[in-house]
Amino acid sequence: MNVLILLLKISYIVVPSLTYNILAVFTHPGRSHQAVFGRIVRELVSRGNKVTVVVHYGYDIQNENYTQIVLEDLDKTGGNFFDLKMFEMPVVLSQMMHPFQLADLGLVSCSKMLSNPDVKELIGSQKKFDLILAEFFNSECVLGFVNKFRAPLVGVSTGLLMPWHGDRLGNPDNPGYIANSHLGTSSRMGFLDRCYNFVGTQWYKVVYWWRLNDCQKIIEEHFGKIISSLHELMKNTSLLLVNSHFSFAFSRPLVPSIVEISGVHLSSVKPLPTNIEKFINESKHGVIYFSLGSMIKGHTFPQEKKDAFLKAFARLPQRVLWKWENETMPGKPDNVMIQKWMPQFDILSHPNVKAFISHGGLLGTTEAVHCGVPMMVMPQYGDQYTNAKAVEANGGGVILYLKDATEEKVYNNLKTILDPEFRAKAKALSERFRDRPMSPMDTAIYWVEYVARHKGAPHMKTAAVDMPLYQYLLLDVLAFLGLILLVFSYISYKILSLVLRSVFSKKKVKQN
Repeated sequence: MNVLILLLKISYIVVPSLTYNILAVFTHPGRSHQAVFGRIVRELVSRGNKVTVVVHYGYDIQNENYTQIVLEDLDKTGGNFFDLKMFEMPVVLSQMMHPFQLADLGLVSCSKMLSNPDVKELIGSQKKFDLILAEFFNSECVLGFVNKFRAPLVGVSTGLLMPWHGDRLGNPDNPGYIANSHLGTSSRMGFLDRCYNFVGTQWYKVVYWWRLNDCQKIIEEHFGKIISSLHELMKNTSLLLVNSHFSFAFSRPLVPSIVEISGVHLSSVKPLPTNIEKFINESKHGVIYFSLGSMIKGHTFPQEKKDAFLKAFARLPQRVLWKWENETMPGKPDNVMIQKWMPQFDILSHPNVKAFISHGGLLGTTEAVHCGVPMMVMPQYGDQYTNAKAVEANGGGVILYLKDATEEKVYNNLKTILDPEFRAKAKALSERFRDRPMSPMDTAIYWVEYVARHKGAPHMKTAAVDMPLYQYLLLDVLAFLGLILLVFSYISYKILSLVLRSVFSKKKVKQN
């Protein structure tokens, strides 16, 4: 395995590769999403490609081949976080409202991006690009650039596949066993779960496709009339890199043009800040790391739930590192250390970190799986419910819903994942996740450049991409076979009727 990876890296040095002019468009403002894009962009530039990026947060890349257009920075406007009170509505209602929230956010992000003066200048330019790299999430804004520059489109999904992703690539999407990433179902569903997954998946698709008309209006306002519908432009999609891996996400069939790259955002482990390293090293019984990610702030934590955690922590021999955005935490026991920011991956990589309390964000989940650290997951929104179910199903952690959190439940769940046998399961999951022929980054870059080398690589697409729905579902074939069966049944019925009438008429003649 190591020899294969070494030879691959040497080939990049020894064999001169072609370089490409790439436009990268990342519409969504979520900071966690940028961790995936930034690593891919940096690697593309380091391999000699010329990259122009449209993004909300600038990347610190000093290279003559790199150009960036930085959009509105939500960190400066104070709008880049969620309040936990937002998620107090019933889960089912929240999940059914979610596609509207996603679509609306996508439309707002698209409109703001295309209104940026530097983006307008790019749109009006006569530049040529070999490839367009874009986030596939809640907006089709990038299709305006596809229409303008006539370049193959490569998508990157920082989360699991959204319900509407597979259609553009002809990927199988059977709701009987393929879980909607935003409904919190698993791959092995009972009857009611399959009903919910089926209805919910269709609902997500209907809402998304319905709002596509609004997206097209925004695109045409800035690009002018497009050559065809957005549905037709979607067929220019050559490849989708998805931030998942079958070892801990639920397995599902994927066409050749969808490639899993989970772990692509991971870099080498860096030295910890002195105070954090000292805190971890001096803990005789290990450390529990607690973080709800970059979008949920600690000060929104309900007081009752915070007290339940603090009381549970006070009963444990382990120390706790809690990412907490406030300066103080009243009632904090001596074994808890709070800090506004912590280097999460570097902390999880430390051998003395024994457990991770998380909200189930995919990047943090991936980091914990990679490091073999068991989790207690408290999902709040989006794909976090499905991530939590996948982790639990694969032995990587347990689920505790925040509404159910009490001192005893927090304590008992932590005792469960701190048990050596449970930690052994998490280590086994880590081994499965790491066992690959190529690193996630080498996989991503290889396929991006493959698409550029082969002018969009149309041979990777299945025939399903161009099939109308009635053909894809074999409705015409089923109707034809049904008609044949109906005709055959009718003819058989007529023949049988004639035979029976003939037999009974002869008997009647004989009796007379």
